[in-house]
Amino acid sequence: MIAVAVLLTVLAIASARTTPPPTGSTEIDPFAVTTVPVVEKVPLRRELFQGVVGDDVKMVQQRLAALKFDPGPQDGVYGQNTIQAVWAFEKLVMGKMRTDATGVVTPEMWDLMQGPVNIVPRRQPGTPAHVEVYLPEQVMVVFNGAVVAMVTHISSGSTEQWCEEVTIDPGEDGNDSDEQIKRGYCGEAITPAGVYYFYNRKVGMRESKLGSMYNPVYFNFGIAVHGAINVPLEPESHGCIRIPMTVARYFPALVQYGDKVYVFDGLRDPEVYGSPPPTFDWIDPNYVPSDDGQGSTSTTVAGATSTTVLETGADASQS
Repeated sequence: MIAVAVLLTVLAIASARTTPPPTGSTEIDPFAVTTVPVVEKVPLRRELFQGVVGDDVKMVQQRLAALKFDPGPQDGVYGQNTIQAVWAFEKLVMGKMRTDATGVVTPEMWDLMQGPVNIVPRRQPGTPAHVEVYLPEQVMVVFNGAVVAMVTHISSGSTEQWCEEVTIDPGEDGNDSDEQIKRGYCGEAITPAGVYYFYNRKVGMRESKLGSMYNPVYFNFGIAVHGAINVPLEPESHGCIRIPMTVARYFPALVQYGDKVYVFDGLRDPEVYGSPPPTFDWIDPNYVPSDDGQGSTSTTVAGATSTTVLETGADASQS
C-alpha cells in the first residue's frame, strides 16, 4: 500500500509538471522558489487608487514590500511610489500589457497578492547577483541566485531622436574640465537588448549628456540604472533605465562590479545580440546657448518628440 501511495504521488507530480511554465514565467508554480510564504487572506472591501488613505492601503503596501515590489513608505497613503509598485505587479505577475496597467488595486488583485507569488529568473549566471530588464513590460528584477531581491517599474529609452542643451558634470563623458559645462547634443533614445555587466558607479546626483542621474550604476558605456524623479508608465528616457528615487537609494548596494545584466526586448534572447553599444550621441550643429543659462528644453528634430520633463529640483532632461 505504501509503495502504491508513493507511486501515485510520483505520477501526480509528473502530471503537474507535464506543461511547466516557460523560463522566466511569473505563473504560480508550487515547484518554483517561493519568494514569500502564503498568508492568511484578508478581504479588501474597496478599490485602492491614487490619493486614498487608510489601513487597507497600508496592508497592501506591506504585502507589496514583502513581495519585493517596493511601494515606498508604508504609511497608508496611496501615492506615486505605491502606484509604480502596482504597475510592476500588474505587468510582471498579472501579465498585463504596459498600456493596460492601471495602478489600481482591486479586490481580485489583492486576492492574488496574498497567494504564493513566484518570480522565476530567466537566466542563472555565475555572478552572485544579476539583473534582468524586461523592456516590453518596463520592469526590472534583481536576483540573488534564484531569489528575488527587488522588483521595480522602470522607464527605458523612448526610441526617439532628440537634440538638447545638456549640463555635464566634471569627469562625465564630454567634460574633461574641472567645472560644470553646457553643450548642445543630439542622440537616439534607445536601450539596446543584450548581455552586459556593471562596471562603474557614481554617488548622488550627476549631470551627463544623457541627463540627470541619481546614484547611477553603469552597464553599457553611458547607459546606467539610475534614480529619476519622473518614471512614467511609458518608455521616456534617453536610453538609461530609470527607476524610482526610493529604489535608487539602495539599488547600488544590491549589485556589485561584474554582476551580469540581461536586457530582454521580447523578440530574441539577449545572447543573440551580444553586447551592442548604444547609439553614440553627437554635437548638435544647430546649437545656440540658452539666454537664461539654465539649459533649454528639448528641441525636436524631424520625426522626434520631446523626452524632457521639468520637475522641482530636477534638471530639464533626465537620462
